[in-house]
Amino acid sequence: MSPEDRRKRVAELRTELMRLRTMVRAGGAPENPSQIREIRRTIASILTVENEEKLGVGEKR
Repeated sequence: MSPEDRRKRVAELRTELMRLRTMVRAGGAPENPSQIREIRRTIASILTVENEEKLGVGEKR
């Protein structure tokens, strides 16, 4: 993924995460309860890759 694609994907995931959290706070139940965890982990993974590239550490993906 290019850096621009990663930034777009993180923005999309954060929007989805906010939507799911709002739904839960309003009393609704998400379709897939583990979806919030999956989104958070995906965001963390993408940000880790970005930071590794910035620092020049890790393998090239």
